[in-house]
Formats: sequence, C-alpha cells, structure tokens
Amino acid sequence: MLKSNVGYSTLESAIEAGKEIAKKAKVGLKNPKIGMLFTSVDYNQKEVIDGVKSVIPNLPIVGCTSSGAIIVPDGIITGDKGFGGMLLIDDKDLEIGIACKEGGKNPREIGREVALEALNKAKKDYAPSFYYMVASPKEEEFYVKGIQDVIGDVPFFGGSAADNDLTGKWQIFADKEIVDDGVAVAFFYTDKEIETVYTGSYEETENVGIITKVDKDRTIVEINNKPALEVYAKWIGKKASDLQGGNLLVASITKPLGVKDALGDLIAIRHPMAGNPDNSISVGNKVVTNTALIQMETDVDGLIKSTGKAVKEIKKEVDAGAYFLVHCGGRKIGIGDRLNEVHRELVKQTDGTPFITIFTFGEYGYKNHSRNTCGGLMLSFTGFEK
Repeated sequence: MLKSNVGYSTLESAIEAGKEIAKKAKVGLKNPKIGMLFTSVDYNQKEVIDGVKSVIPNLPIVGCTSSGAIIVPDGIITGDKGFGGMLLIDDKDLEIGIACKEGGKNPREIGREVALEALNKAKKDYAPSFYYMVASPKEEEFYVKGIQDVIGDVPFFGGSAADNDLTGKWQIFADKEIVDDGVAVAFFYTDKEIETVYTGSYEETENVGIITKVDKDRTIVEINNKPALEVYAKWIGKKASDLQGGNLLVASITKPLGVKDALGDLIAIRHPMAGNPDNSISVGNKVVTNTALIQMETDVDGLIKSTGKAVKEIKKEVDAGAYFLVHCGGRKIGIGDRLNEVHRELVKQTDGTPFITIFTFGEYGYKNHSRNTCGGLMLSFTGFEK
C-alpha cells in the first residue's frame, strides 16, 4: 500500500530547515521512494537538500522554488526568512528515476537528454507509467517534445519553478543538481493509478477571435488582424492604455485567454502577462497563428471553489494515498488575503490524506485523450492511488 507524509519548516537556517522537513515527513514511513521538495527562494537550496539528505541519505529528491508559500494540511506555510515543505511517498512497488538538466540553445535536445538520464537512474529501458516535470517558465513545451521523443506519449503532471516577484530567482533541483534555467523530471514506474485533474475552471464568454500574428511563440501581436491588446481591452470593457505593462497581468487573472484542444475536452489557459507599447500581449505559454482564442471568466469565489472541486474530481477516479497539488501563483495573487479559504477547501476534500500545494508560474497536465499540455492560471492536481 502507498503511504505518504508531509514535512515543513520556516527555520531561518536552510540546512536546519531541511533537517526539520525530513524528520517530520518521514514519520510513519519505512522506505520512502521519492521526496517532492518545494522551497522559498530565500533559502540556499543546496543547504536545504543537504539537510534533508542528512536525515534520509539515499532519498531521490526533485522539486523547485514555490511562489511565496506552500499549503499543507497544517496550514499556509510561509516566512520572511524562508519556508519549505516536502511530500514523501513510500510504496514498495514504486520505482523512480529522476534527472535534471540545465537549459541551453536546444531545449528539445535537452528534453531528450533528461529523459535518457532518468531512464538510466531508474535502470529501465522502457517508458514510465507517468512522469512529473518541473521547468523554468520559458521553454516548457519544447522540453516536453524532447522527453516524449524518448518515451512516447506518457501522461505527465507538474508545473514550473517560481519566485515571489517574477524577477527570475527561481530554481529547479533533482538531488544535488540545482539550476536556475532548465528542466527536471521524475519517472514513476507503478501499476497503480496516478490521476491528474488539469483545469482552469473558467467559463467561456462569447468573446472569441483568431490569432493572426505572433512574435517569438509567446507574444500575441494581432487578434483578427487588429492590435491584440486593443481587442482584449474591448472584450473586458477596459482601455488598452490602462493595461500596459504589469497592469495586464493582474487585470487578466479572472479574465484570461484560452485555447481549446482538437477534441474540445481541454481549454489551456494563456495568461496575459504584460501589455506592450505596440499593443501586443505577452503571454505565459506558446501560441500559434490561426488559432481561436477565447476570453474566459471567473471571479475570486470561483478561483477558491475550484480547488475543492478539483480534488473532488480526483476522488471520483482514484482512492488516493497522497495528493500533489500544483496551483498557479497568479491565481494566488487574485485570491489575495482569502488564501486561508483555499486551505479550508483542500483540508475538507483531502479528508486526512497528506497533501502539498505549491505555487507555480506554469502548470502542466492532460485531460481524457488530450496530449500533454502546458498552460498558465491553471490547477494541475494529482492523486496517487493507495
């Protein structure tokens, strides 16, 4: 049977925090197979990992920095000097392979390399059942292509590294490999189900347009052959001049853009990150021309309730012994000082099962027969079968 536990700390010393995290997390577990570790950018990540390893020496560790906080059953964990938490999973039938690679000029090739290394670490010559991915918020889609060049269309889950203020202080790690820019994976070999609910939980509006011009994958220059920001501003009843720079990021949290997959089962959210002087829109994930773009909508109540709803959906599919909950950092900004309501939703729905919630700048997942997809302003909530 799969068992799990969560440890956390807000100690100022990174190495002592790592020790405390590991000591709390290992209670009740005999032989944990993986530690999914998430920390504050204020910590020295090497020291945190060293602290964990001093308590659980041979533990495979994978994770990243989280934006501003994490959530565990005991509450919202944050601190001015640092914070961290780890989900430990113990299952005698589970086998793991982890790897991390620094970014470079050819992200697809790096994706292939990280997949091959993870296979080697797992001592396998065949694809895993599922895989977790974490990357810097820049080239995620290309890493996915490279990984799947090696292992095929294996379902994945996860999210990007994040920091507190979008200044690029995020870090990614797998064991003692720590990078600012790159990708890490954990390959899961198991006969048990790993169920992911991947959703923005927004409603469609009648505002729909065609992307007619794109610059460098992540800038929408034109919608319906008109300046993108002007079109979007009209859709949400604002002036383009009021959505310049970071104003757009905040204004769009409850009114983002979305693109449908070919079957219509999944809407991948594209978070408008910045309004540019030429009235183009920088977004958080790849976009392509001749794609229908939908203006989506919710409110703060909807952002909060969506978390409990997503866990409910997991419970319909799997009797979970652990939950790993990836929550967009932008949604957290939109929720603001009501984040305690998210904690209450998660505690209620997880019903005593250990969980960890992290805050990312990009979320990854799939739905039904969709391909693996990267998006923003989304939830990637995963349950591991007991």
